Amino acid sequence: MMPVSMVGRAGERAELDRAWSTVVDAGRPSPAVTVITGAAGVGKSLLVAAAVEGFSPRPAVVLSGAARLHDPAPYDWLAAVLSGRDTSGLDLPPDALAWLAQQPTAPRERYAPGTLLRLAVRTVRRLVGAGPAVLVVEDLHALDPASLNLVGELATAGDLPALLVVASRPPADAVAPDLAVRVLSRLCGVRGAVRQHLGPLGVPEVAEVLTQVYEGTRPTDRIATAVWRRTGGNPYALTELLAAHAGRGPEALAERPLPEHLRPPAPRPAAPPDAELTGREVEVLGCLVAGMSNKQAARALGISVRTVTVHVSNLLRKTGSASRTEAALWAVRHRVPSRPLG
Repeated sequence: MMPVSMVGRAGERAELDRAWSTVVDAGRPSPAVTVITGAAGVGKSLLVAAAVEGFSPRPAVVLSGAARLHDPAPYDWLAAVLSGRDTSGLDLPPDALAWLAQQPTAPRERYAPGTLLRLAVRTVRRLVGAGPAVLVVEDLHALDPASLNLVGELATAGDLPALLVVASRPPADAVAPDLAVRVLSRLCGVRGAVRQHLGPLGVPEVAEVLTQVYEGTRPTDRIATAVWRRTGGNPYALTELLAAHAGRGPEALAERPLPEHLRPPAPRPAAPPDAELTGREVEVLGCLVAGMSNKQAARALGISVRTVTVHVSNLLRKTGSASRTEAALWAVRHRVPSRPLG
């Protein structure tokens, strides 16, 4: 069976292929960047894995890492990349490498944060070599601040022959929400950056999945719609539902009790694609993208904190956002131009 999360993602796959070709063919002075966002279970990781597996020519180097789930630590992404690798040939201070790799025998940190960041970037450069390489950052929202800073630096590093692929939930789910917004904004601001937001599958895509699973038998519209409603169109929930009722006919998907862990939360209304924002609201939105508090935004714009609060409230309503960080990510996704302050 074709992976559920690949159904309806042909356009995204093709866009990732084009991004890879810019690294292979164009000799870019800095990495190509692709940012993939979406809710849990929507298929970000499967999309990335399928795309990297299908890249032609094959990447000479693939560096992939993610955060530790329950206890993120400095440079988790790089530590995951270095895990199990022989780093003895890298022209870098052994004690710094040991610290960046989170080795239990590493000496106490004796480098300033800025120096460590430069050493981390240099480590990635050494690993990439002549490339071409793919740098995969899984679950950016769960990364520690040091890793977030490193990802931002890699996105703009000169002479790095690599495609940087970043997958993340919305910043509201992040360990450091404000920093995650700033890093996502920086990534999406790279020239030629590809921005993808994976939403849930629609009824036609659900019907396509069921057709594949049940040997080419097209399900009725009633069943496809019922399954879509039960899963919220979430590919992970759909996969789990199919597994829970394996061996039964498609009617079971629509009629048998739904296991507790498969009950998805009620979907939030989608943000309007063309919210009409005033000039001042655009300026306030730019402050949110920069991670400013209301007081900082008021100082930057020369208006009162109360006025900023009113603008933020209007922005949340117009963009359909539940929080400041969601509004900031909305701005990044919809490429709202930032206006210079002062």
